[in-house]
Amino acid sequence: MPDRSRAFPLGASPVGHVKVFVIAGEASGDKLGGALMAGLSSMQDVQYEGVGGPMMEAQGLTSLFDMEELSVMGLIEILPRYFDLKRRITETAQAVLRSKPDLLIGIDSPDFCLRVAKIVKAQSRTRVVHYVAPSVWAWRPGRAQKMVGVVDQVLALLPFEPPYLEDVGIECDFVGHPVAAEPLATPDEMTALREELGFGAAPVLLVLPGSRKSEVDRMAPFYGAALRSICAARPDLRGLVPTIGPRVAQVREAVKDWAGAPVLLAPQGEDAGINGARKRAGFALASAALATSGTVSLELAAADTPMVIAYDTNWLTREIIRRMLRIDTLTLVNLVSETRDIPEFLAENCRADLIAPAILKLLDAPAVQKNALRLTMDRLGRGGQAPGLRAAKAVLARLPA
Repeated sequence: MPDRSRAFPLGASPVGHVKVFVIAGEASGDKLGGALMAGLSSMQDVQYEGVGGPMMEAQGLTSLFDMEELSVMGLIEILPRYFDLKRRITETAQAVLRSKPDLLIGIDSPDFCLRVAKIVKAQSRTRVVHYVAPSVWAWRPGRAQKMVGVVDQVLALLPFEPPYLEDVGIECDFVGHPVAAEPLATPDEMTALREELGFGAAPVLLVLPGSRKSEVDRMAPFYGAALRSICAARPDLRGLVPTIGPRVAQVREAVKDWAGAPVLLAPQGEDAGINGARKRAGFALASAALATSGTVSLELAAADTPMVIAYDTNWLTREIIRRMLRIDTLTLVNLVSETRDIPEFLAENCRADLIAPAILKLLDAPAVQKNALRLTMDRLGRGGQAPGLRAAKAVLARLPA
């Protein structure tokens, strides 16, 4: 895809107090929100309200309710939660209207955030910013048009996204992806983690079944079956399964019978800096990764770790999405690098007998992906200004005086 992005204006930021209502619905959004809030607070006196997780709470947010309630994926999978989510949409929109903020910022979770924004816009003149451009380039292109009159500004993570929103008249700024600003694991950190986990010099395979409950439930059986073949061919291989706090018990139960006795890499305590460093070290020391499709592919690219991507949903969701997709790959590294170097096994091809040989091939020849991984990081802004600060500047630069 062509890079038609442009720099956002860096006008003088507004003077005085700014009131922001910010909403995130899952861990990745909480991370984006925390960095954005830190950037805003470094330049302005800001008061926050909204919905978020621990990283946003660390920046001064008291969440209206537990963010975990919004973490659901899939068209059919959302149905059992429909009435609860609808209630939370109404509750959140009413909280925004009572608050009368200068800005409403929705972070990803477009099915929730954009519905809240629509209610708010219908009853107020609140300026609405959406952080993470909806994937209109991948599917549901009509969503961009539906955002007109609801969203004033979009902050895009990927360099090819702004034209899709600008073409319908919505301000859109490419602010870079936060993964490109993450520190890199040091050799000492990787060595320390190897010793802690008892891996010695053994090759390590990362296995990442997902961050949502529904993803772990669906993907863990595929990965367990693939590991039986992989470990039979490579008995020296050690498995490492990073996970997030809310998923620890679920993932531990899911992997207990997997071949090779894989080790969980779970958060230890509440120190986000320490946990982030351990996760980055785990990603970096791996020889290869088997991962569920999503932003994790960019985290692996940042660690220079080659990967195989897999994903499946229930049959009905699969068939609906198949008819709506406008692209030939779901892997973000493939899209950003404009290559197809990352193998992916999706839908009916998400099978252990296909995944296992691809992992074994990758373990034998990991260098084949290296150019795509490094090109991806370059295009996402590695070496430039931190995306959270860039996003904050973009928001403040467009805020009416």
